[in-house]
Parts: sequence; structure tokens; C-alpha cells
Amino acid sequence: LLTGLKQLGANVDHVIPNRIIDGYGLNENLIEQAWTDAIDTIVTCDNGIAAVNQICKAKEYGLTIVVTDHHEVPFEETQNGRVEVLPPADAIVNPKQANCSYPFKGLCGAVVAMKVMEGLYQHMNSQIDIVDQMMEFGAIATIGDVMDLVLENRIIVKEGLKKLHHTKNLGLQELIKVNQLEIDKISPYHIGFIIGPCLNATGRLDTAKRALRLLCAEHREQAASLAGDLKNLNESRKEMTMLGVKQAIELVENTDLHNDKVLVVYLPECHESLAGIIAGRIRERYHKPSFVLTKTHDGVKGSGRSIESYSMFEKLCECRPYLTKFGGHPMAAGVSLNEENVEIFRKTLNTLSGLTEKDFLEKITIDVPMPISYINKKLIQEMSILEPFGKGNEKPVFAQKGLKIAGCRVFGKNRNVVKMSVVDSYGYAVDAVYFGDADIFVSDTKGKEISILYYPEINSYMGRESIQIVIESYQ
Repeated sequence: LLTGLKQLGANVDHVIPNRIIDGYGLNENLIEQAWTDAIDTIVTCDNGIAAVNQICKAKEYGLTIVVTDHHEVPFEETQNGRVEVLPPADAIVNPKQANCSYPFKGLCGAVVAMKVMEGLYQHMNSQIDIVDQMMEFGAIATIGDVMDLVLENRIIVKEGLKKLHHTKNLGLQELIKVNQLEIDKISPYHIGFIIGPCLNATGRLDTAKRALRLLCAEHREQAASLAGDLKNLNESRKEMTMLGVKQAIELVENTDLHNDKVLVVYLPECHESLAGIIAGRIRERYHKPSFVLTKTHDGVKGSGRSIESYSMFEKLCECRPYLTKFGGHPMAAGVSLNEENVEIFRKTLNTLSGLTEKDFLEKITIDVPMPISYINKKLIQEMSILEPFGKGNEKPVFAQKGLKIAGCRVFGKNRNVVKMSVVDSYGYAVDAVYFGDADIFVSDTKGKEISILYYPEINSYMGRESIQIVIESYQ
């Protein structure tokens, strides 16, 4: 939005809310500031569809408001059925509106903004292809916001990655460089787990304005400095997350929390922006719905991550008397409450959970049981046609029973990588790698037959290529 409007000669400024002070979207303080600064038009990005009161205030001041968003549209149940509650903006661009005829509803907020710029550039008869120029950012945003990589999103990511491999953006060049990545091999994995978290860490621990300054940098020295800052912030975020996860596990293991069906872990000193990440890790470890709560300047706040058999938002509705604010959907939620209600909130969630021991068994879906001896380079190359992989277009999952492990070697500062050979009952062997708790893996599999879920890939090292499998799960 910023670059697109500037290229058309607009007098444009930007504001990114501080997630702790301002929350996540348009708020009345920002409206007041715009009025004070003699701003006449506000364009939102990835927010605004639920900001009815704030936009009412903006209209009282006579501001023009354009909402670009992709979140679910708020509604009310009436005698005549469900009615959308839309803010009184001058224009609302959101494919999830009931009357929107756009054929694909799964766009992320950044791509909705890109579509608005595309329409504006066509209206202005601009010779600049703004979509071609911004496609790499559309790809980063689509992956980073964990959208389904199907239909139009798959095309945006596939074409955007091609652009990213030759990006002229100095900020992206330096961020890729500081993370020691090869620019022409950037994949959705690198965006989802390295580049995206670096851009996101600045908004969690400081201000997201740093990430925008990086992407808008016009001098390499500035881009390099900002990229280094973002990488360092992300390293701090990872260390703080690891500490929070460790503290949460200790509480679960060493208190009566381990008997609970819904885990409510109170970490008063935890940075509130990390609560959701830590809750996700706890959910993965115990396969139970998990909340992580932390103390803030205005009470206790927290985030929850759920399992398939537990609708988190519905259960929060049943705990409404103990919460000052909550929101979310079946698999994730956010809550605010008074500190004295933490324990009764925990007990009520567990009393009303409705969960059985069967619900805590992790369910794994196998696409094809396939012997490792079937793997060859041609098969792997054919599967690459299905890329880019991600949410909604997952990698195929293969499986085989009756395998043995040989030659285990443990790598990584945190001992989280195992390299080995996997051998079938006929003596056929293939190189394999496992990412996780290496010491537990080695202990579990030593001298035993195992079943594995895996994905085959071609490993390139110092100019040589070899077939290896990535073990995703084992029994």
C-alpha cells in the first residue's frame, strides 16, 4: 500500500499499532491522531472489518475510510437469520463479505491490499505492473499468514517465489544474506520458519515499524543494519520462547497440572506476545488443549491452542463469567481475565472439557504406505510438480514398517538433528534425517524395529546429490 500509493504521487504516511499498547487494529487513539495531524483518508490493511465504533468516530470527524481486510465478518443473529455487522466505511474490500462476488475467498490481508492497488493502478491508467512488482511480497505474506496453498494462493506463492529468487529489494536481499540462505533456493519452509519469524519478531518484542523500514530501505548499509537487528531480535525471541516452554513443562510435570485435560499454565513473567507460541509447543508436547497466561499492566492475558476434538472458542463461551474479554475460533483463542480468576478459570475449563483419554491420542494420516526401496530420483522430481507445499497442499506422507536404524549421528547446538541410515528387512538402506529431540530418538530406536512416516528428497552437498528421507514421525 505504501509503495503503491507513493508511486502514484500520493501524500501518504503510515501507522503500525503497537500490539501491547494499541492492540491489533484500528483504535480510537489512532483516529484522534489522524485528525490532529490533518489526515483526510485512512486505508486499513489486514484489519478494520470489526472496527465499527472506531470507524463511526472517524466518520464523525469527516474522514474518508477504506477498509481492506480478510478476517471473518462480524454478524448478529436476528429473527430473519444472520445479519452482517459492517463498519460505516466509505469502501470495504473483503472477499468474505456475503455480497462479494470475488471467486476466491482465501486471500490473506496483504494480497487483498495488493488487489486494491491493482484496481487503483488500472483506474489511473498507470503503466506500472504493480502486481508483478509486489508478487514476492504477496508470496511471503500468504505463507507467513498460513493461508491454504490452493487455487489462486498456490499461483501467487509459486510465481512470487520465482520473483524472490531474483529480488531487487535490498531489505530482502540482506535478510536472506544475514540468515546465510541461498537466494535462488528460498522455499516456503525458509519463509515460514526463518524469514517470516525475523519480520515478525520485531512486532512481538519491539515495533513492527522496523520490518517495514527494512523492506523500504533504499541504501544497502541501512538494509544490512536493519536485517542484523531483526535477526538478533528473532534470536532473542527464540531464547525467550525456549525459556518459557521449559518453565511451562516444569509446571506441568511437577504440579497437579499434569492430571488436567485442559492445560492452563500461568507464567506471570512471560512476554505476552510469546504466550501463543509457547501454548502451541505445550499442545504439541502433551496433545492437550493448552492455554498460557501472563501478567500484564491491566490484568492477566493469554493465548490458547487446541486439538481437533476440542472447540476452544465454544468452551470459552461457557467460561464467560470469569473472563473480561475473549475471542478466537475452534483451534486458537485469546483471553483476558482478572488474576484472582485464573484458578477458577482452569478448574471450570477442566470440569466442562468433555474430553476422554481417546481424544489425547495423536492422529496421523498416511497418504501411501511405500517401501523405501521404491524411492528414486525420478519419483522425487515428479513430486516436485505438486510444489509449493504448505497448509492445504501438504507434502505427501509415506510410511513403512519393520525398519532398523544404523549409524546414528547427533548434530545441532540443541542436539535436535539425527543423521542415520534406515535399513529394511532385505538389507536395502537409505540415508535419513530426523529433526527433534535427538537423544530421545536414539534411545527409543536403538536395536529395535520401527515404523516411520517419511518424505523423500534429494540432498545436495558440495555439488553432490544423494537421496535421503526426512523422518516426520516414528513408532
